[in-house]
Amino acid sequence: MQKITTMTFHDLNLNRFLLDALNEMGFTTPTPIQEKAFSVIMSSRDMVGIAQTGTGKTFAYLLPILRQLNFSTQKYPRVLIVVPTRELVVQVIQEIENLTPYINVRFVGVYGGTNLNKQKQIVFKGQDIIVATPGRLLDLALDGILKLKQVQKLVIDEVDEMMNLGFRPQLITLLDLLPKKRQSILFSATLTKEVAGILNQFFKSPIKIEIASSGSPLDTITQLAYPVPNFYTKVNFLVELLKNKDTFKKVLVFVKNKKQANILFEELETLLPGETNVIHSNKTQNYRLRSVKNFEKGFFNVLIATDIIARGLDLTNVSHVINFNIPEEPENYMHRIGRTGRAEQQGTAISFFTEEEADYLGEIELLMNTEIEVLDLPENIDVSSQKIFEEMPKTVPERTSNKKIITEPSGPAFHEKKEKNRRVNLGGSYRREIAKKYKKPKTRGQKRK
Repeated sequence: MQKITTMTFHDLNLNRFLLDALNEMGFTTPTPIQEKAFSVIMSSRDMVGIAQTGTGKTFAYLLPILRQLNFSTQKYPRVLIVVPTRELVVQVIQEIENLTPYINVRFVGVYGGTNLNKQKQIVFKGQDIIVATPGRLLDLALDGILKLKQVQKLVIDEVDEMMNLGFRPQLITLLDLLPKKRQSILFSATLTKEVAGILNQFFKSPIKIEIASSGSPLDTITQLAYPVPNFYTKVNFLVELLKNKDTFKKVLVFVKNKKQANILFEELETLLPGETNVIHSNKTQNYRLRSVKNFEKGFFNVLIATDIIARGLDLTNVSHVINFNIPEEPENYMHRIGRTGRAEQQGTAISFFTEEEADYLGEIELLMNTEIEVLDLPENIDVSSQKIFEEMPKTVPERTSNKKIITEPSGPAFHEKKEKNRRVNLGGSYRREIAKKYKKPKTRGQKRK
């Protein structure tokens, strides 16, 4: 019988300083992405790593980079790590601090929404590693404070989210400014067409490491969906779920925008006072960091968030992710549910969908190649007639036109269509199947608690 061996961090080519730091953190075994990426990054080849959220991507690139980074007094950075959000900058900086208590390395995180002059002063002093968001990084580079000519390694983390947030122009500009002779490392949860375009244009024969197929669901997450007719019925259902504190211990609720996040928070604060908090891009950086910290410490058990900051949330032991709305981009669903079921723990993702959102759920199933179990809305949930502004019927004003109305064919160009061009649009078999599965949510009266 063949003996199965498990690789440990001691089997990697790490120095004792990194091994001591990992040991103090209680880490002994690398994750699959950490194990496979280490030798590739150490070889200085370009690399693209595709792995789901929560699989240890940050250590996958930090460990080999820190292993190769020798002491230097040069002023300009040798390693550049670009991430999409301020929260993710803070998270990566924290991981570098955890790995380098016995290593003499200079590093700093820079991002928008903070004092630019202070960041200029810190960068000007000289750093080995800079972790930054694209916008602030370009501010510093184009201002002449940050010199990129000695960058040896470039890491772009969560690049698919950068594309979603509209950072593609900044990223292209940055890649043009960097020296041609460098190692480029890209990490992402999904490999979209835009990401593939970046690879083809700026990477040199990158080695691809894929731990999970793009769009595949994590095995540790149970996925459920419920048809719910409108916003306030979703509120009623959510409150009923959250009352079960033994099951819903630590819950992350995702909503589609800041306005709905604020409305939901106000409702939950009234119905479940002191149990929730909300974070989105309009909140200050200190408020967001404090809210995440208090959520981690258990001061409240429900955190409401929008997609724009989902990537920067470094959360542990999340029992449930609740999609209050279904995201239009299927990849965002994957990033959302990846906040639970981490580190081989079991998690649950519950999605509320209206009739209008049923197609989005179908697209998610196509991406994952997995069917989500759909359950009926429980009978004890009150169906509300109250609607938010976005749910109100849209009235289109009548438009008058002075254009001439043609009632008869004119000119020799008019002709009957050939038989092969006579087509009837039936919506496609896929749309018909989706309509059957995600039928219109039932209503049981017009009331609300």
